[in-house]
Amino acid sequence: MDQMEILQRMALAIAIGALVGVERHWRERDEDEGSRTAGIRTYTLIGMLGGLAGLLERLLGAAGALPGLVLVGFLVTLTAVFALFQYREGVAEHRFSATAVVAAMLTFALGALALIGDTMLASAGGVVLAVILASREFLHRAIKRLRWVELRSALILLTLAFVLRPIVPAEPVGPFGGVSPAKILIMAIVLAAISFCGYIAVRLLGATRGELVAGTIGGLISSTATTIANARRSRQSPAVRALAAGAVSAGGMSLLRTGFLVSAVLPSLADRLLLPLAAGAATMFAGALLLARASATAPPAEREATGQEGANAESASLEPGSPEPKNPFDLASVFKMALLLVGVAFAARVASQLWGDGGLYAASALAGLADVDAVTVTVAGMLPTLDPAVAARALGLAVLANMLAKAAYAGLLGARGFALALAGASALALLAAGASLLLLR
Repeated sequence: MDQMEILQRMALAIAIGALVGVERHWRERDEDEGSRTAGIRTYTLIGMLGGLAGLLERLLGAAGALPGLVLVGFLVTLTAVFALFQYREGVAEHRFSATAVVAAMLTFALGALALIGDTMLASAGGVVLAVILASREFLHRAIKRLRWVELRSALILLTLAFVLRPIVPAEPVGPFGGVSPAKILIMAIVLAAISFCGYIAVRLLGATRGELVAGTIGGLISSTATTIANARRSRQSPAVRALAAGAVSAGGMSLLRTGFLVSAVLPSLADRLLLPLAAGAATMFAGALLLARASATAPPAEREATGQEGANAESASLEPGSPEPKNPFDLASVFKMALLLVGVAFAARVASQLWGDGGLYAASALAGLADVDAVTVTVAGMLPTLDPAVAARALGLAVLANMLAKAAYAGLLGARGFALALAGASALALLAAGASLLLLR
């Protein structure tokens, strides 16, 4: 490490301390001088101290000294002194918090990391630390408004994603390539995450805006899963049009995502597919906006159910004695739907292996019942030896099957109004895509 690099790393350590110090000082900017334990100067010096400790650690380590001795000694001394001053300040002001002590320790550690470790990690850590410190009011309000059903659902979702997922075997089981248990769990996690995000979006934004935003985001992950989740909810909620707006928006986002995927992995088919996909997506988005507007002008009972009263409705729902909210997702139903979607994909693979190349259309249509992305990637791998016209028709069949499947799922699982709204928007999108195909000829 040359001198210029040392200076750059030391500047980063000082900058991290200054960033944290600005947030800490701003929070207590109205305090009299000498009444605060640490402000912008102190935290800047702590960052510099961490950088110097890291530099000494590097130099002494090269000379054969015991690794970590310098860093541990400086950190223990800093923590003890800082905690003492923070304790005296807390006694004087009758408030107690360990945040400032932990912030000082992290600032020191990030300053040391800037000298002896990854500078990108150190700078990112400094920004994250400042953001967390500045988010105190938001986090406290969020915790006050958090309900047990929401916390429980979040914990279940995190357990599925980070505890069960790593230990569930990924190797397929059964004939024809089998079915991967991990894939079933991943699909269940996706379904549960979409339902949970939709629930939170509705709580924050109200049902009409929340469902529209949640549906658009859900379409980036899985429009089929979003449609299934909204369809199930539509049977229990009078906010049918808001839920339909979310599902239709998810369908439009799915078409848009497929267009981007075609551009990335199937550029030779872009001239055949992009215009129809774009026309269909635009029609779906327009339908979603119309449904959202209809929901906003719905009868008073539906507006109240969808949270259109805004802050008043939200605050009322948080008052003591208010009815317990519905579960953000039903785990048993989530796994049933995950098994259904994975089973459909497995059936598509079996059809493809039994019928060979001649079964590509049938396999694409069957796979499209669950997912379009898999067909896009599969066709991309076959394209060097596949007629582009055949590839385009296979992908088109997958998109068509996916849209029809979502309309069928809506009819089977959702309320009548939800199913009709989704079917109508899908039909108009298909007409728009068909009209654009005629223009290309």
